[in-house]
Amino acid sequence: MKRTPLWLAAALALLMLAMGLKDQLLTLPAVRQTAAHGQFDTNRAMARLRRILSDERPHIVDSAANDAVRARLITELRAIGLDPQVSDGVTCNSKSGTRTVNCARIRNVTATIGPPEGRHVLFVSHYDSAAVAPGASDDGIGMAAMLETAAQLRGRSLARPVTFLFDEGEEGGLIGARAFLERSPIAPRVDTLVNLESRGVEGPGIMFETSRPNAPAIELFARAAERPVANSLTTDFYRMVPNSTDVAVFQERDWAILNFAVIGNETRYHSPGDTLAAMDLRSLQHMGDQALSLAQMLGSGESPRANGQSLYTDIAGRFLIVLPALAGFILLGLLILFFAGLGWRRRRGLGLAVLLVIAAIVDAALLAWLAQKLLGLLREGDYWRGYPKATGIAVYVSALASSLAALALVRRTGTDRLRAAFWLVFLLLGATISFVAPGAAILFLLPPLAVAAGIALERWASGAERVGAIAAALILFITFGAVLDLIETLLSYGAAWSYAAVAAIILLPALIELVPLLRRASMKPILAPAAVITLAAWTVVGFVPAYSEDRQQLFTVEYLWDETGRRGRWMVDNDGASLPKGFTAAARWQRNVEVPYSTRRRWAAVAPAVRVPAPTAEILSQPSVPEGRRVSLRLRTSGATTISLRAPAQARLRAVSVIGSSRTFGSEEVDSPYTLRCRGRSCDGMVVELLIGSREPQEWTVIGTHAALPQAAQPLLAARPRFSRPQYNPDGSYAVVRLRI
Repeated sequence: MKRTPLWLAAALALLMLAMGLKDQLLTLPAVRQTAAHGQFDTNRAMARLRRILSDERPHIVDSAANDAVRARLITELRAIGLDPQVSDGVTCNSKSGTRTVNCARIRNVTATIGPPEGRHVLFVSHYDSAAVAPGASDDGIGMAAMLETAAQLRGRSLARPVTFLFDEGEEGGLIGARAFLERSPIAPRVDTLVNLESRGVEGPGIMFETSRPNAPAIELFARAAERPVANSLTTDFYRMVPNSTDVAVFQERDWAILNFAVIGNETRYHSPGDTLAAMDLRSLQHMGDQALSLAQMLGSGESPRANGQSLYTDIAGRFLIVLPALAGFILLGLLILFFAGLGWRRRRGLGLAVLLVIAAIVDAALLAWLAQKLLGLLREGDYWRGYPKATGIAVYVSALASSLAALALVRRTGTDRLRAAFWLVFLLLGATISFVAPGAAILFLLPPLAVAAGIALERWASGAERVGAIAAALILFITFGAVLDLIETLLSYGAAWSYAAVAAIILLPALIELVPLLRRASMKPILAPAAVITLAAWTVVGFVPAYSEDRQQLFTVEYLWDETGRRGRWMVDNDGASLPKGFTAAARWQRNVEVPYSTRRRWAAVAPAVRVPAPTAEILSQPSVPEGRRVSLRLRTSGATTISLRAPAQARLRAVSVIGSSRTFGSEEVDSPYTLRCRGRSCDGMVVELLIGSREPQEWTVIGTHAALPQAAQPLLAARPRFSRPQYNPDGSYAVVRLRI
């Protein structure tokens, strides 16, 4: 029995090393210590942000803390030499189709550079933060990038106006964007939008969303971006996830839109960990470079000439490939026909080869799924959170082992058949995905094109097919590897089985080129070590700490006071892990308890009766109208930072009007309740008018959110795990009362 050659083992180790380091494909350059004339000055931008967020307090919409941030922002704008304008008014916003309307008093800040006439380029970031976060990255990074961009544009001769909008209330329901559209005289004169956002504290500034059709926006981006990180799959993928930015409001207008965000290390997003110290200055520089380049180009009067829909992808963040969508789909079809014809010519053994390729991909997913299921029996919560790289390596080793097991079964099928089989399966998979996410098509074109070119040249140059296949494997790693890294960063490892399937797709072309070596080795020297290494990799995942100083556990402590029932309860929102001893010793806890203020279930336990002032809604009038009732309510917050009114589905809410701002409630979610939410100081005493379809009174729930916990919570806070912090919602108290309205 022959031993596996050492250089085969080295080749496999190199593949794993490449997969482990694939995140380096998008590594950003070091921060410039001295910016040349006309360059984005990262250190100066960061200095401004430190002054604006000097106390690093959370600063929600319509709060004293946000007033202070706004005042410091205005000071910085004036120091640049701009004349900031502040709008002021109560505004409501709703997301299309949903039954939730959010309202708040909004004070947007705008500053314009350039001529008084012409179509405006609009740069947008928000200056409010989530209730639990200092907001250094979300959205301090956008503010810092915009301020430095404005400073660089100041004094230049521009062909068209460039307006910088720092809006309020994005975190409260994208209300600032709605206020701009409803109230700003600039809004009708805008035709191009650049939005700067963040969902993390590190990594590149990804251009992840565009207007549709996207060709005009992509043409602008391609001309301006120096180190673009973008692909047309992200826009389709983003539409499938629940997150949204101000673009969700602005896309109602026929504007060319580019949306950028930093997404590295989501564990700090909407948490106390979103600090100035945690922000990667390279991310700010990358975001700022792109913003400044776009501002200079657009301000000079450049306008897009393209139309329709485009496919696009960056190559390792170095340059952007753009293709008309129709041409891309035609090319995809031609490649499928080419490899189908190739398969027919190499049909002997092709069926088995196709089955082995599919088996490698499916088995990789099944192996990772099974490993995670078994680990889930031993470990609770997001155990991959603290050291995600360990789980990533285990996933890649699983994909490698599954692929090797499939290819080790090949004894008579030639490498040429395996190539034909893989690329045919690859293209058919691409066509299937493109039906759901058309933007994905671009990722399935370049690698098989390299193989096809090699096959076409084989008759004139012996070995060209192999060279083309190796080139295709490298291109596939560069393109799919970067996309896989972005998906892992965005979604973490809760669905690691799907990453294993993608990893198998990345690895298979390279492994197919190693088949001659695999044939010279017996199966045991290959599969036995692969199985041992896979087991070892998942064993490491089973023992690495679940959380770390940098990547902490989501762990929020809440107190819920039921004013109607006169009872209190402790609530804990975490990732599902069991509670520490300090909690279980203090009370008996129930798992997966519903709460009236969130769709996430909590741990719950009986708490001391500590009354929290409850909000209420006073009925001023409710005349009958043909549609039902028009109910006028006066809100009383009782000191709450947010007041929420939840009505059952039977109430049939139609619309809400507050001081001239009106929004309708969606009707798509047939069985879901309606929610009217008002945030900030101005909610107290506010009069809202509701159009209600039901003539019969219904029992409503009124919820007040308070920023502090009662003193009785101190033992729980002291017992909170070391590497844990609140995320998405702060530690706080909720007062609930039921009213008939």
